[in-house]
Amino acid sequence: MQEFFHSVTLDRDKCMGCINCIKRCPTEAIRVRNKKAHIIPERCIDCGECIRVCPHHAKRAIYDPLEVIGQYEYAIALPAPSFMAQFNNLEDVDIVLNALRDFGFHEVFEVAKAAEIVSAATRILMKEGNLPRPIISSACPAVTRLIRVRFPGLIDHILPLHAPIEVAARLSKKAAAERTGLPPEKIGAIFISPCPAKVTATKMPLGTEKSAVDAVVAVSEIYPKLVSVMKETASHPMEPLTEAGKIGLSWGSSSGECSGLLNDNYLAADGIENVIRVLEDLEDEKFRDVDFIELNACAGGCVGGVLNVENPYVAKTKLYRIRKHLPVSLNHIDAVDPGLLWDTPLEYVPILKLDDDVWAAMEKMARVEEICASLEGLDCGSCGAPSCRALAEDIVRGMASEEDCIFRYKSGITTLLKDLHKLENYIPAPFRAETGEDGGKDKEDTP
Repeated sequence: MQEFFHSVTLDRDKCMGCINCIKRCPTEAIRVRNKKAHIIPERCIDCGECIRVCPHHAKRAIYDPLEVIGQYEYAIALPAPSFMAQFNNLEDVDIVLNALRDFGFHEVFEVAKAAEIVSAATRILMKEGNLPRPIISSACPAVTRLIRVRFPGLIDHILPLHAPIEVAARLSKKAAAERTGLPPEKIGAIFISPCPAKVTATKMPLGTEKSAVDAVVAVSEIYPKLVSVMKETASHPMEPLTEAGKIGLSWGSSSGECSGLLNDNYLAADGIENVIRVLEDLEDEKFRDVDFIELNACAGGCVGGVLNVENPYVAKTKLYRIRKHLPVSLNHIDAVDPGLLWDTPLEYVPILKLDDDVWAAMEKMARVEEICASLEGLDCGSCGAPSCRALAEDIVRGMASEEDCIFRYKSGITTLLKDLHKLENYIPAPFRAETGEDGGKDKEDTP
């Protein structure tokens, strides 16, 4: 079984054993056993939904500290398009870009610029007509991993282009090496991430063996420190650094990628539950006439990432205000550079199957159906599994027992009490525990 890196982790000391996370996990990767949550690593896609809903902050994301900037002779900041939507009353993106240089980065390369290049490449590939329709965006790593583990029949529909963060890292490091003469290992491409899934994507990249992104810092970590720097930055003349237009910046919110295709025949969905519903319908071939599907695991798109600081819907409005005075696009290509395409194909990860042997899997599936039919079917989560079917699968896998179902446990206790009552009839009368009208022992039996 392939091992996954995970940016979402559990703090067991803070976990109180509630079932909020198990009900929201899109791949049923969490169980609650002995009053503590447990993450099944091969199922987790690092979408961050458990971080969002945990009332005790027991789930958290792993990312690099800000001090990572000092580990490189030449540090390049890669701000996500959604990063610009975190600031109040921002009208000029150059303020943020110049502030990042004042903060300690040697150079800033907008991921929005790379997004416009990916949009242009997508338009070219769609015009060539060699990709199966509908084409599914490969930008959200949580969605891509979800397809790999849960919807393998749709893998061929995923757009075989690197995500903008990977393109930004490759282009910026190549240009920096040529300009400075430094070797690649002394140049650090540091992504400012809105979500844990993108942290995971740099450690276990899709479509390539090794990511060009060297480190990832969270928006929530750099934001408060950068705000104070921005005040000083705005007080002196700034260098024009913006190299992206409306199309690139629009990638920060839902349907932004689709708008860059200049094609109205698309579908965009955000929020993991809506994404799953669209993928299920797509498996059932309900979208035959759609050319492109953009899916974002976070509500509102990347502005909804759990590592952001602003409300996603407020951020979406801010993003619209910032981009409305920008040109449509500042980046154009005539042909798709081979470096934009995946280096390695995407493969199915069979983590949900019951057994490697087909016949054994069929027998176990029959057992799952049998157990599932005997359960209450309420999907209450009291057993620590997200649904009755998930509990049945756990039982077949040897990870749980039927007594974990609270209704089955209650029924067992009731049966046991009845059996104990019957056993009293076999005890000789002088030795029985007689009870009075008040439910206690008779006074005559009291010593």
